Amino acid sequence: MGDRAEGRTTVRPAPAAAEAPLPFDPSEPLPRLRRELATGPDGLSAREAARRLAVHGPNEVRRKAHASFVREVVGQLVHPLALLLWAAAALAFVADLAVLGWAILAVIAVNAGFALLKERQAERAVETLARYLPEHALVVRDGRPLTVEARDLVPGDVIVLEEGDKVPADARVTEGGVEVDLSMLTGETAPAERLAAPGLLGAPLLEEPNLVFSGTTCVEGQARAVVFATGDRTELGRIAALSQRTRRETSPLERQVKKVAWLIAGVATGMGAVFLVVGVAVGLPVTDSLMFAIGLLVANVPEGLLPTITLALAVGVRALARRGALVKRLSAVETLGSTNVICTDKTGTLTRNRMRLHALWTPAHGPEPGTWTRELAREAALCTTVTRDADGETHGDPTEAALVAGAAEQGVPVDLAVRDADRRALFRFDPRLRLMSVVQHGGVGEESTGGARIIVKGAPEAVLSRVRPGAEADSETDVDRARTAAEALARDGMRVLAVAVRALAPGAVPPARRQDAESELTLLGLVGLYDPPRPEVAAAVERCHQAGVKVHVVTGDNGATAAAVAREVGIGTPRLDVVAASESIADAELDRLLLASDSEIVFARSSPETKLKVADALRAHGRIVAMTGDGVNDAPALHRAHIGVAMGRSGTDVAREAATMVLTDDDFATIVAAIESGRRVYDNVRKFIVYIFAHATPEIVPFLVFALSAGAVPLPLTVLQILAIDLGTETLPALALGRERSEPGIMERPPRPRHQGVISRDMLVRSWGYLGLTSAALVMGGFFYVLWRAGWQPGDPTGDGSPLHHAYVTATTATFAGIVTCQVGTAFAARTDHAALRDIGVLSNRLLLAGIAFELAFTAALVYAPPLQHLFGTADLPWDVVLIIATFPVLVWGTDELRRAVRRRRSAVRGQGASVGSGPDTT
Repeated sequence: MGDRAEGRTTVRPAPAAAEAPLPFDPSEPLPRLRRELATGPDGLSAREAARRLAVHGPNEVRRKAHASFVREVVGQLVHPLALLLWAAAALAFVADLAVLGWAILAVIAVNAGFALLKERQAERAVETLARYLPEHALVVRDGRPLTVEARDLVPGDVIVLEEGDKVPADARVTEGGVEVDLSMLTGETAPAERLAAPGLLGAPLLEEPNLVFSGTTCVEGQARAVVFATGDRTELGRIAALSQRTRRETSPLERQVKKVAWLIAGVATGMGAVFLVVGVAVGLPVTDSLMFAIGLLVANVPEGLLPTITLALAVGVRALARRGALVKRLSAVETLGSTNVICTDKTGTLTRNRMRLHALWTPAHGPEPGTWTRELAREAALCTTVTRDADGETHGDPTEAALVAGAAEQGVPVDLAVRDADRRALFRFDPRLRLMSVVQHGGVGEESTGGARIIVKGAPEAVLSRVRPGAEADSETDVDRARTAAEALARDGMRVLAVAVRALAPGAVPPARRQDAESELTLLGLVGLYDPPRPEVAAAVERCHQAGVKVHVVTGDNGATAAAVAREVGIGTPRLDVVAASESIADAELDRLLLASDSEIVFARSSPETKLKVADALRAHGRIVAMTGDGVNDAPALHRAHIGVAMGRSGTDVAREAATMVLTDDDFATIVAAIESGRRVYDNVRKFIVYIFAHATPEIVPFLVFALSAGAVPLPLTVLQILAIDLGTETLPALALGRERSEPGIMERPPRPRHQGVISRDMLVRSWGYLGLTSAALVMGGFFYVLWRAGWQPGDPTGDGSPLHHAYVTATTATFAGIVTCQVGTAFAARTDHAALRDIGVLSNRLLLAGIAFELAFTAALVYAPPLQHLFGTADLPWDVVLIIATFPVLVWGTDELRRAVRRRRSAVRGQGASVGSGPDTT
């Protein structure tokens, strides 16, 4: 085998099911296995089977109990941000603002409802595994065959397997042979031969030539087998145990949001307590000081943060759904954005999972096409047993279906009805001989005599050994060249079959025994079958590399085939390592391979444990792992990875249930679009955090000025006005920032570091410093302008009954309106982190424009509507004040635009310097 390392002993991975491992080796000599199972060639008696059923339990996959629904609900209600929202609601009720309190409680309920919809996938995946088990099985009991329910099978039963049957339990073939489709367990497209033969010393269970496994399908042949494992002890049960045991961990965004929540809670609580003490110290009544502290706490609590994050993720989910990706967990969108390693399966993910006739070789002309290759393709297609239904769909062995389709592509289509009518004899595929043969009426080519001819198809070594040696002078040379060509095709990842014929004399009776038919053959040539890559995968892999994302292949297929596909789609640039992952690779060696900066890896012959081991090793080294797959064997790793990506069309139900994202179009390129969407979502989360944090400074500075002046300056803002800003004017623009389009170059930067917080020092400097202080200076300027215009001097009374009271109310209204207009400028500034606003379009975010329109209309209502004036303590603003406030958005956005322009210029200068420094030495 091309993918096996020489000189090393393959170690079978230990079973990982919840049950204890089997106390015997199912591939041991058959007499010993029968003794271990206390059974014989005729199986068990009905009474003994009933006793064993009571001991071993039914042959079905069990699942663990669901987690407590109440516990899940409580977990969502005590999330740090949810706790802050509870506090904000309580403060709103204390402030006699019941409507606002109920609104905040509604936000808590909505967010908890979103979160509760996302989990319990492992249990559903295990339930889906049961669909792979047949309902009934043909079993030998009391010496005669009878049909029983598959769930009643027990170890020691002898079962009968025929073409088209699903294997009901893990069993050892004792008579005959079958070809079995193991793709659901191994990922390998070609059927595997399983026959009554000795086992391979030290081989993994899935590679043992005499074992069949529960849930797989017999595509050809007939056999008897003795059951050695049922229920949870089968390979299917083991995968179910892995799926249930792997725990879903929180996404990077979820962890970062919790950190932000605790930071906000600490800042808000601390400032509220400090200013409560300060208020009392400067002579404020305790009631006013308490309201003052409540105002600061409410000013710091971002009531809209959780719904804004939820909406941003939901928008990403909807955008991905339009691209062909269904995301089952909102946070998975952001997780994809931080992904730096993709572990992908080969069959059905990188490839089409559809074998095709890829190469034709003849002794006289090699790979050169001509009438001889068409003849070869037609004869290979005639030596098949596939059928075609009324809709034109081909049914049977996928390899033979590929031969029939390949003949049509070569211009020599085979009518299957005529094929069967002209057939004189059929010797079905024998896994022990590794070939099949038919006797067809009529000759072909030089062999044509007007009579029948024998066509033989099978493994090259089996067919070539039956080619007649002395017919032509170069016959031996043809065989040698054929062996060399077969090896070359196999190295290119193809499944190789040889085709040979022998003409029968007119009127001759077809051979009755296959050994008479399959001898003295003339070699027609070799056919190479290949599961080709999807056409869009190469471009998708290139985009992954541009985005700094590595792509590893983790497959149950052999190394040569997987490596050929990987190289064809661009995986492994500049270096590709091929590892027989079924071997016992040491953790240190695995770490060395995974940490190599210039290599990508093909893990061949991977078991479910191997996939988990690779995913866990990558996680241990700080990588964010996305695992793709479509088979049952992928389910545990899909569940364990940061994000599991399943194929919707070709994938199994188990894989779709275990995954967090399902590609409905089976398009690997959709993963790249998802990575871009995830990065955009993360950027947008940071943008609205900048927006939300920026208004905290102009809300807090008025209280600072009031406190530091010891009351000489009246309070420039009221608690109700803060609440109106936080829950009225701020929310819609913040939500709209979650819909922002991607900045240029988003897929040309490397993945963000794992420990990079959603809040960085630069963000705080930008929001609290540049944007916040600019806004605070402008609004305080507007406040003092209104007071000084009325003749106010520091220390003058402004309370009820004072000549300056109306001017004071107008001034606080100017502060409130000024903060709102500064929010407009902040919203436009926050739309980009690096690029200029013109690069994404000033008017491109229509939802933001609508949010700003609502914000301004809501503010106008609070300022000019008499009922709201009385409630919120506002007054009509003179036109000169309105004109001053109207300049605030441009000033706030303009100062930040200048700051970003300076940063871009500095980055460009540094980039030019790095390019010069890394240029060729011309000295």
